[in-house]
Amino acid sequence: MSTGRSGTRMGPAELVQAAAMARRFYLEGKSKIQIAEEFGVSRFKVARVLETALERDLVRIEIRVPAELDAERSDALRARYGLRHAVVVESPADAEADTPDPENLGEVAADLLGELVTEGDVLGLAWGRSTIHMAAALHRLPPCTVVQLTGVYDAGTAERGSVEAVRRAAAVSGGEAHPIYAPMLLPDTATADALRGQTGIARAFEYFDKVTVAAVSIGSWEAGISTVYDMLTEQERAHYASLGAAAEMSAHLFDAEGRRIGRDLGERCITVEADRLRRIPEVVAIAGGRRKAPAIGAVLRSGLVTSLVTDTAAADHLLLETGPGPRPALDRADPDGP
Repeated sequence: MSTGRSGTRMGPAELVQAAAMARRFYLEGKSKIQIAEEFGVSRFKVARVLETALERDLVRIEIRVPAELDAERSDALRARYGLRHAVVVESPADAEADTPDPENLGEVAADLLGELVTEGDVLGLAWGRSTIHMAAALHRLPPCTVVQLTGVYDAGTAERGSVEAVRRAAAVSGGEAHPIYAPMLLPDTATADALRGQTGIARAFEYFDKVTVAAVSIGSWEAGISTVYDMLTEQERAHYASLGAAAEMSAHLFDAEGRRIGRDLGERCITVEADRLRRIPEVVAIAGGRRKAPAIGAVLRSGLVTSLVTDTAAADHLLLETGPGPRPALDRADPDGP
């Protein structure tokens, strides 16, 4: 009779009993106590038989997830950065190594939001290509209110960007939409303050403290990979680079260690404040690509993000990163920074 991985042979009676107990436990869902009563043995005997069934290859357990998800990297990334949820998606085979935010991230993030959002929640969406892709891929959401967390990159493209993303999510959920018709970055603090006082924008800001789940994007401090970087002058870019800018999220800047820098920039922006963002129970960042990996690591170290959707290209870099240890998602104290 088969010996499996062990050199000790099992007799036919043992094999039949082990197979029967394994069937009861793994396929029929019976407890070890129920099996023990049925076969007239102790539950300890049942435990030993089930263990032997695994050792002898009578039972083979397979854990299957969709091919595009990398369960091993996801779990390793969650543990490494103290996240509540980490979902790693296979980088598209035809994508270049430095391509930021593959579109399939948005599809997976849409499914994740479908899991995380519950009826009555307030969902906040920040501007970003990945969040726009996510909103376009949404097919199910419980009834919830949807609020825009930042202004738009270009007011002329609002209908194709953040505003449309908020409307799309609200339409899927059947809830209210609170968009922001204003640019993200203003020329000075006075103009930003005046806009914040406008009725529609002020109404959206009133919901910021009620947001329970937020979706945000992450940008590297370089052209084409950060919305804020692209909106600043060369002199302003050089200034923030001198402070150590390595990443941007919702118009908040971070150095490589995850400390906030350039806080004056936020005063000119229409965006959710960092302290409010920190109080949101679930903040899901959607960002990927090898080129963005260092910036993702910086934001994760800030403690502002609780969950991440990324790809294998970014995950491999994040798992090999050395340097300052990550701040767990549950430890969201405000990091020091100039």
